[in-house]
Amino acid sequence: MKSDVVKKGVERAPHRSLLYALGCSAEEMDKPFIGIVNSFSEIVPGHKHLRDISEAVKGGVRAGGGVPFEVNTIAVCDGIAMNHPGMKYSLPSRELIADSVEIVAEAHSFDALVFIPNCDKVIPGMMMAAVRLNVPAIFVSGGPMLRGYLPTDKGMSKVDLSSVFEAVGRVASGQMTERELAELEQLACPGCGSCAGMFTANTMNCLTEALGLGLPGNGTIPAVDARRRELARSAGERVMKLLAEDIRPRDIIDRDSLQNAFTVDVALGGSTNSVLHLMAIAYEAKVDFPLARLNEISENTPQLCQIRPAGNHHIEDLDRAGGITAVMGELKDLLKLEARTVSGKTVGGVVAGRRVVDEEVIRSRKTAYSDRGGLAILFGNLAPEGAVVKRSAVSPEMMVHRGPARVFNSEEEATRAIMAGEIKVGEVLVIRYEGPRGGPGMREMLTPTSLLAGMGKDKEVALITDGRFSGATRGAAIGHVSPEAATRGPIAAVISGDIINIDIPGHRLEVELDKGEIARRLANLGEFESRVKSGYLRRYAEKVSSASTGAVFLEGKQA
Repeated sequence: MKSDVVKKGVERAPHRSLLYALGCSAEEMDKPFIGIVNSFSEIVPGHKHLRDISEAVKGGVRAGGGVPFEVNTIAVCDGIAMNHPGMKYSLPSRELIADSVEIVAEAHSFDALVFIPNCDKVIPGMMMAAVRLNVPAIFVSGGPMLRGYLPTDKGMSKVDLSSVFEAVGRVASGQMTERELAELEQLACPGCGSCAGMFTANTMNCLTEALGLGLPGNGTIPAVDARRRELARSAGERVMKLLAEDIRPRDIIDRDSLQNAFTVDVALGGSTNSVLHLMAIAYEAKVDFPLARLNEISENTPQLCQIRPAGNHHIEDLDRAGGITAVMGELKDLLKLEARTVSGKTVGGVVAGRRVVDEEVIRSRKTAYSDRGGLAILFGNLAPEGAVVKRSAVSPEMMVHRGPARVFNSEEEATRAIMAGEIKVGEVLVIRYEGPRGGPGMREMLTPTSLLAGMGKDKEVALITDGRFSGATRGAAIGHVSPEAATRGPIAAVISGDIINIDIPGHRLEVELDKGEIARRLANLGEFESRVKSGYLRRYAEKVSSASTGAVFLEGKQA
């Protein structure tokens, strides 16, 4: 066992003494040591119940003959960090999470790992660590939050966190009172779990199943459901079998599993952030997966679900309809069915016999919401390395758009202009210097997009940025524009009034400037100077790579 280096031999007597101090018995020195990597936090609603999940996992590990040791990582609540400097730390936390797992797992020589994530950056950060360490591992999330209900004159309205963000725009435009907003904000998030729609956390938890790292139900069983604890115990038992059979994350994560994940992703209409995170996981797993490949997958994959913010269903509806395995069953001719999973079965074995219970929540291929998937990668002279859009959340009239640029050099500038009612119909808002290096930290911009949606302008105005969007964003919001402005990507050359062409069906994002003019403007720009001069963000900005490669730290060289 890997853990023998801390518990076997005469020279390990001091180590055993410390383990006895933890309450270990002499008998347990002959058993596998299993790290339970928990992201419990009292500041993140998705994580406040994870001690309970961890106890269930430990029970499963003990039943399987292992000795569990719980350790922790940090976690950031993107909703609480939104629209202030704290959001600069959200994406960078992903790298810290991956690194911290590596440190504690290697320092203590765990034989296997059970990961307990639940929110946006924790899930991919832990996945990156899992494939990097490559010891037997399994994931069990804390599960999604239930939706809230708001009494109205027409009955009970289904609400979630996205409803609150958009309500701010309605208040700003006089369509809603602050008193009504106060009532909504108290009812939208009724308890623990990852926010109730197909936002980034739930997208990534669902894709854990598609990748093969989580058991069926991991993405959709609600946080408060007793089945969630049963799943956690099963994960603890299952990791012991993975260890016995020596099945490791890199036996599971390969080109086929990544193709399966992207296929399920676009069928669900998942968060644009999933592209960033799956590319980062591919990098850690040393799998070459070109970004343009996503368009090929999306063009051939129907969109079977419309979960909030694209539609009116929530994750709890998806769970009742049959969950991710039911979605995969509908897509089985598009999936790599021989791909392995932590269940011990192939993907084909996992989806066999699974059925759709509610055909409105999970549609068939014949009745799909769209014959193409919910995500698209755009290329062009404004985004040579690509940009990402959640086309399932874009209004039909904005799929193709041509309009004058309105340029802002920060999210705050754009938000002030929107709140002041200064945005004109047809404009294309350009928010730059918000990329991985420029931000630094590639902030999510749920506030400006929600303001536009709440004001009813999401069908009139487009927004492009080298930053990111929340999975709760809807409208013609195009993010991850690469290269970013801070590295002198073409977005840095745009000035207000330039005409921008957006063609989502054609996968194009262009500014009506020739190459020479773009080059001249870029040459006249001064050297980029980071807004952050100290601390972790300074080090992050120096090392982070482009969004097109997953915003990872490239090994052996500066980004």
